[in-house]
Amino acid sequence: MIEQLADHASTRDPEPFAGADHPMRVLTRAVAFGEPWTRDDADRVASVFDGLAEEWSVRHVDDTKAAPVRDALDRGDVPTSGRWLELGSGTGAGTLLLAGTVGTLVATDLSTQMLQHAPGDLAPRVNADASTLPFPARSFDAVLMINMLLFADEVDRVLRPDGTIVWVNTLGDQTPIHLPADDVIAALPGTWSGRTGRAGTGFWLTASRTPER
Repeated sequence: MIEQLADHASTRDPEPFAGADHPMRVLTRAVAFGEPWTRDDADRVASVFDGLAEEWSVRHVDDTKAAPVRDALDRGDVPTSGRWLELGSGTGAGTLLLAGTVGTLVATDLSTQMLQHAPGDLAPRVNADASTLPFPARSFDAVLMINMLLFADEVDRVLRPDGTIVWVNTLGDQTPIHLPADDVIAALPGTWSGRTGRAGTGFWLTASRTPER
């Protein structure tokens, strides 16, 4: 079950950008629902984002795109204490928003160039494929994914039993790497519940496992 909150005052519809047939949209859905993630997939995606790293590193954190992250922390009923993991951290936009707000933070990305252009003084940076993370099971209290592929089994593995995921698409359904909230819940192993809302041009979902009765 997902609770739908009223739109934040900052909410506005995104401009058309990436439709349902966008290659990254197709890959996002395939990976989330269990289709194989291959070495070729990883190399191809890493190459794309390596090429974008320098351009992205000179952009400031846009308030409109940051709005859903801030709103999730404010209204998403997610504890900010504890150990956080950011998957697909890129050049550090999410890290800049979380640093000093959450307990501890580890930032990971598949792209080495993205990590090299990210701030190194705010959180440890780990080059990792999110399909096979180099962390023990139940290591984190929260996992943040901003415009990130969902490797559902691996997120489930590293998250503590009472942990929370925070899923953000900063351009809503126009985000190239996009899944709606219902599909995120459906892709995760087991039974989950949460809440979702819109802010800026995007939306967020916070979700945790439903306790067994």
